[in-house]
Amino acid sequence: MTSHDGKKVLITGAARGIGAALAERLAGQGAQVALLGLEPELLKQVSQRCPGSLWREVDVTDGDRVDEVVNEIATLWGGLDVVVANAGVAGQLALDGGDPEVMRAHLEVNVMGCYRTLRAAAPHISHPDGYAVATASLAAAAHAPLMGAYNASKAAVEALGNTFRIELAPTGAKVGVAYFAEIDTDMTSRGFGTRAATMLTGGGTILGVAPLESAIDALDRGIRKRSRRICAPRWIAPILPARMVAQRVMELRGFPQLTLALQIAREEGADLTTVQPQRISK
Repeated sequence: MTSHDGKKVLITGAARGIGAALAERLAGQGAQVALLGLEPELLKQVSQRCPGSLWREVDVTDGDRVDEVVNEIATLWGGLDVVVANAGVAGQLALDGGDPEVMRAHLEVNVMGCYRTLRAAAPHISHPDGYAVATASLAAAAHAPLMGAYNASKAAVEALGNTFRIELAPTGAKVGVAYFAEIDTDMTSRGFGTRAATMLTGGGTILGVAPLESAIDALDRGIRKRSRRICAPRWIAPILPARMVAQRVMELRGFPQLTLALQIAREEGADLTTVQPQRISK
């Protein structure tokens, strides 16, 4: 028996990055994996590397489609054991003078998408072996400039996960919230690849990029243990209870080119890290 043998796992945002790598890890350890995402060609490629998996093109801003696909997969498999609400976007936003559509996209994808996924999966994971993961971020606890939309959305995801944990407790199911720093994914490279972000950080990222494997190892452990919190890199864990101090450190860190970076961000029109359907695109 392998550590995930026989588990029925549904993952959103599974076409690339953390979602795709997690699907491959779990499938390699005996899990049945359902891949949901926006990019059918990439989903198909990931599915081919995951024995026994299936994939569906799903936009998490479409509640009817989320309900339809989650119920379809649960019926096909005779239930679900794990849901990972991982779909998300990131994009820079100057709160003063930035495009409000960027904020709306973050709320629709990151917050409402997580809510719709958890809501649809809830009846199927409400059993003593059930487990859900809401993918938040260190950005839920420490808030950097230009990331107001992302910060707000991930703080909301954290709140959804914590609330869901209490509400599912009577069924025996458990819920974890995942917190990641800057992980080596397309989201990180594209998010910090703008002119404004380069001006803000001097190139690179704010905290340094951690290997993708660190996030997948943490998720692997967390799903096996049905953990309340999943953190990667590991140094995030002690920061969470000290978040007020962490925020003060972020404020005192200093961003010498902040004023110029904000002006560039207002004018740059940078894309979200994942292309979205037209109704929520900039």
